[in-house]
Amino acid sequence: MKRREFITLLGGAAAAWPLAARAQQPAMPVIGYLVTGSPGGPMLPSFHQGLSEAGYVEGKNVAIEYRFAEDYGQMPAMAADLVRRHVAVIFAGSTPAVLAAKAATTTIPIVFMIGDDPVKFGLVASLNRPGGNATGINVVAIALEGKRMGTLRELVPTVATVAALVNPTNPNVEKQSNDLRQAAQAVNRRLHVLSASNEREIDAAFKSLIQQRIGALAVTGDTFFATHRHQIVTLAAHYAVPAMYQRRDFTEIGGLISYGTDFRQMARQSGSYVGRILKGEKPSDLPVMQPTKFELVINLKTAKALGLDVPDKLLALADEVIE
Repeated sequence: MKRREFITLLGGAAAAWPLAARAQQPAMPVIGYLVTGSPGGPMLPSFHQGLSEAGYVEGKNVAIEYRFAEDYGQMPAMAADLVRRHVAVIFAGSTPAVLAAKAATTTIPIVFMIGDDPVKFGLVASLNRPGGNATGINVVAIALEGKRMGTLRELVPTVATVAALVNPTNPNVEKQSNDLRQAAQAVNRRLHVLSASNEREIDAAFKSLIQQRIGALAVTGDTFFATHRHQIVTLAAHYAVPAMYQRRDFTEIGGLISYGTDFRQMARQSGSYVGRILKGEKPSDLPVMQPTKFELVINLKTAKALGLDVPDKLLALADEVIE
């Protein structure tokens, strides 16, 4: 073999080595992220934190396909699209999202974050041994509606009628409404249910509340309402309506009072579960997690603006008081 030919062959082989090495590297896994809302939601940084703690960083060793639905009706098409893209795991951030994901696939792992019992919806066989392709977090938002109603009564004891804002497209709406009616009856209050599933209907609900001279509002646990928290809190301030919320991110932006799960902690745990599944664990073997602590947050500045004297008992029970 001539020297020139040898050099040419050697150079060609050397150039092929990096290509061969790249071909042997596994493809970056892709997560499907299916939620209601917008990219600026408060849960996403916590979800990324949980992923990072499991060893995954977006753009470095994992990719994320985001799907942000404006309403629950968009969920089935978005879930089906993620399945067509062969994502490695789907995170579903609400009951409608996980129901859509479960209808779209029985094989792709699903990590959910919902507000009610997943066994009731047929998502898992049991909390300890989910079975199937889904597991996740039950943030127990729905079960706390009665507790919120009682706390609201303590804050505004002279109000005879309380409105409840519900989303009629939420699969939990019937249970929420029934629980709130029973809770209102237990504290000798009348309940008026207002429905809203879009921004226009939220505006109309507040106008109806004022026209009927209803003295307080309980905003039910719903991802759609959390997404539109700025609109709801702004309207409550505009109409000077004392309102109870299910998450602290309402009170952080000026809402009066909230009682519920630390959603950021739950989102971080969801990210951790997604990471564990990417590493090879099966959702059927990961128990559904539930919070053991709930937080009461009071915005004292908002209470003063509404002319409310917060009882010392509530202030003593509060996990945080925003001055």
